[in-house]
Amino acid sequence: MPEHQKHSTTEKSGSDSSLGRRAFLRRVSAAGAAISAVMVGVPVLRAFVSPALQRPKPDVWIKVADDIALLDVGTPVRVTFVQTVQDAWLESRALNGVWLFTEDGEKFKAYNGHCTHLGCSYIYDKVRQGFFCPCHHGQFDVKTGAVLAGPPPRPLDELPVEVRDSAVYVQYRDYRLGIPDKIEA
Repeated sequence: MPEHQKHSTTEKSGSDSSLGRRAFLRRVSAAGAAISAVMVGVPVLRAFVSPALQRPKPDVWIKVADDIALLDVGTPVRVTFVQTVQDAWLESRALNGVWLFTEDGEKFKAYNGHCTHLGCSYIYDKVRQGFFCPCHHGQFDVKTGAVLAGPPPRPLDELPVEVRDSAVYVQYRDYRLGIPDKIEA
């Protein structure tokens, strides 16, 4: 075989191998770009779409008393509990409280433990026989939760109550503060 033909055959096989490497590198680069686009694109797309796809809050009933026989009749009782709160990707625990009241030991009322004015915790004032918020001197009726004095814009937030097998369950919710309407927070 003449010398010039040997040389061109070598060049040709060398160029074939470089085209193979180039094609491989193009494919690897395309795959890397696609993976990067998915890794960035999915969270961005989810951030825009997720508010439209919010799930309704589940009805969570929290056991606040084990036995109704242990609760005082005619005197409100404060019950605190730890609630798991999910905020986007963060899960935390919150200490919440409710006030339970019964006049007959069978039918119960539960009030959110936060004053409707600015969210302070209120106490039961034995002398006045009512709830008293020490932050801004708000006063509430024990039986109805109605505002008796002070700046609170609405009555105490009453929560649904169920008695199951002598245990008391409350459907706990927080409401917006400082406004006259009871709007869930």
